[in-house]
Amino acid sequence: MSLRRLGFLSAALLTAATLTACSTEPVEADDPKPSATGTSAPSGAPGGAPDEEGLALADAIRKIPVAEEKRTGYERDSFKHWVDEDDDGCPTRQEVLLAEAVTAPEQGDRCTLSGGSWTSYYDEAEVTDAKKLDIDHMVPLAEAWDSGAHDWTPERREAYANDLDAERSLVAVTAKTNRSKADKDPAAWMPPAESATCTYLVDWTATKLRWNLSADETEQAALLELAEPCADSTVEYESAS
Repeated sequence: MSLRRLGFLSAALLTAATLTACSTEPVEADDPKPSATGTSAPSGAPGGAPDEEGLALADAIRKIPVAEEKRTGYERDSFKHWVDEDDDGCPTRQEVLLAEAVTAPEQGDRCTLSGGSWTSYYDEAEVTDAKKLDIDHMVPLAEAWDSGAHDWTPERREAYANDLDAERSLVAVTAKTNRSKADKDPAAWMPPAESATCTYLVDWTATKLRWNLSADETEQAALLELAEPCADSTVEYESAS
């Protein structure tokens, strides 16, 4: 069983207790977290001490290295997914769906899922059919490539694409919003629900820091501007090994 699934309940309790955010808002493009009004979940991997505890969102954004993007050579297949890392019969997609279900689905042979319900925090949509959900890479694969993953080994890119050890790296969201996002960074796309704004910025920033990914100047400027209403939001993350 994945660390993500084992840590889900404790992470959910930590979410409610440690972070307050602002109240503002399957074919996958590229690549839910519950987002209640007035709260935003912490980011980082459960099961270990975070590298940063309670780092203010703006300060966390400034910790992201600034560098030019590099798209040359990108292929989606450079990031192998979805894998069954723990050999329990459930690939990464199913692991995320099981962990994020509001109402648990029934699990059949080969980890087929039926029933259940989910909340897509990007658009506050309630979903009762897992086939209508995409698993979004918080920082899309192409954006990760641009921001440093072009220099990674295939093994590290696979680990990134299937990162179940951080609650915010992968999220179950409506296919509509995931495909609208595609490979865009926050300078070009933000979730349509105002209630998602601060949570999304925290999740994006934590993922970039966790994997030591860079941001270009346009992205950093957009992140800082968008984060202005999120003064109470904090970021926690644990660096990926």
